[in-house]
Amino acid sequence: MNQERLTTFEDAILAIIMTILVLDLKLPETPTLAGLWQLHASFFAYTLSFFWIGLMWVSHHNNWRHVKTINGTTVMLTLVLLFFTSLFPYTTSFVSENFNNSVAQAFYGLIIIIISLCNVALSRNLDHINAAAHFGLLYRTADWVVYADLGLKIIGLILAITVYPPAMMIAIFLASTLLLVGINTHDK
Repeated sequence: MNQERLTTFEDAILAIIMTILVLDLKLPETPTLAGLWQLHASFFAYTLSFFWIGLMWVSHHNNWRHVKTINGTTVMLTLVLLFFTSLFPYTTSFVSENFNNSVAQAFYGLIIIIISLCNVALSRNLDHINAAAHFGLLYRTADWVVYADLGLKIIGLILAITVYPPAMMIAIFLASTLLLVGINTHDK
């Protein structure tokens, strides 16, 4: 398999996942602003999931152009990454309907942490077989940004389980913002 075929497959799967996310949004019970406001947790969960996957896609798109070689490990890591990413519509629906529930928030957060670790493993694999690309822990993002990203998510998970369930989504939002800034400043 060549790199172009793998990235095309990944692009298609991510596009499908992002499209399915919107299908789980409920209509308001009454077509009023108050009715829409009652769904604010669902809209927040949808928006966070959509842009988190979108940020991952942009990162892959911007960095895979430096990839010249892939191997069987690359393909398997990509499949594992896409498997966990395919759970996003389910976890997003679960957390949006149970926004203040620590189990729902922890499950959502664990999936994102696993995907983050899969991205790190994939980046390390690509760095190993494409030495000229100089990938770090997460492609060309500064390593400290990746450590801060994972740290925020782990802190969010701990807080979600013990004290304040929505801390998980807040941590993911903050970590995503950090990654967005880290990706943009490192590529300049």
